[in-house]
Amino acid sequence: MPRNPPHAMNIASKTGLLLFTGNSHPDLARLVASRLGLELAPCSVRNDENAETKVDIDCSVRGQDVFIIQTGSKEVNTSIMELLIMMYACKTSCAESIVAVIPYLPYSKQSKMRKRGSIPAKLLASLLCKAGMTHLITMDLHAKEIQGFFDVPVDNLRASPFLLQYIQEQIPDYRNAVIVAKNPGSARRAQSLAERLRLGLAVIHGETKEAESDAIDGRHSPPPVVAQNTGLEWPMLTAKEKPPINVVGDVGGRIAIIVDDIIDDVETFVACASMLKDRGAYKIYAMATHGLLSSDAPRLLEESTIDEIVVTNSVSHEVQKLQCHKIKTVDISVLISEAIRHFQHKHCQEEHQDEECEEDDHHDGRWLEVPQAVGRIARIRKITVNDEPLSDAEDDR
Repeated sequence: MPRNPPHAMNIASKTGLLLFTGNSHPDLARLVASRLGLELAPCSVRNDENAETKVDIDCSVRGQDVFIIQTGSKEVNTSIMELLIMMYACKTSCAESIVAVIPYLPYSKQSKMRKRGSIPAKLLASLLCKAGMTHLITMDLHAKEIQGFFDVPVDNLRASPFLLQYIQEQIPDYRNAVIVAKNPGSARRAQSLAERLRLGLAVIHGETKEAESDAIDGRHSPPPVVAQNTGLEWPMLTAKEKPPINVVGDVGGRIAIIVDDIIDDVETFVACASMLKDRGAYKIYAMATHGLLSSDAPRLLEESTIDEIVVTNSVSHEVQKLQCHKIKTVDISVLISEAIRHFQHKHCQEEHQDEECEEDDHHDGRWLEVPQAVGRIARIRKITVNDEPLSDAEDDR
């Protein structure tokens, strides 16, 4: 990626904050930097001819608070390696703290054990922590339980206020709308949105394709067998039958707003939109925080009955917008910039309080320094009387 201007090297001396970005979403990083009144710190992230990732940090990060903005992208594994190497480079260069700003956390949909598989979300969390991450700022995790995979604090931001504002300002007659959950799993998210807007709720029930949990994996119950000496046959085990897809709720003559956290595989959205259209909805919106829109998703959306697709810029989708004019973007850079500002302000307050405590302690008495398991130095005051230490008996008293 292109290097930033040389005057960006003076940022740390003014604010104690350095803002880096990888190649996944530089436009979002520039928006965040402009809202913070900063320039992006100079660094170079590139791939060699053999596809190895190389990172050059072109300024000193010693003792500084480093923020790295890198989100999930189409080349997700490359984005992860860029982030890991950037964090490790800052760690080995003695940065005070390393905060990863990942609006869309990759592999967040793989947070549960599936048959003989694994939990890639846990593996990614371990890699990020091992590389030197001290704090994570992300947005609308696919499952809140993912926060427990990390050994560092996690800030899970919410984009719902921005989506609510879009509905109120950009959708005419939104009072005649109904919030639709495309499956029972997303009903809670849809219910939260509907309650804030004081709108009705509808849920699409049923599956149009085989659920992953029902796929053949060689571990089904054994076939019926005949018990010896009795001639009795065990009852036949039948597969689960999914109910036909159906809409629970009234959408006739109303605006239908389908909500979810991620829009990637759009076939389910297209099928839901067709059903809502058949049930009488006269306008259909699809709304989500993360618009991945992989493969031929733009073409399918363009040909579907969905009138508008609303996503945030947590993931870059400028190319997809050229293929589908229905895609609208909600800017969430202000949310990320405020999260960074609050984190930095709190960190500065803590440092200021520590300095005041050190100044007070210098005049109050004598201290001992004892190494702790976490690698920090704990200072224990030793009580004195006329500059003479108390005896053990007096200390116990």
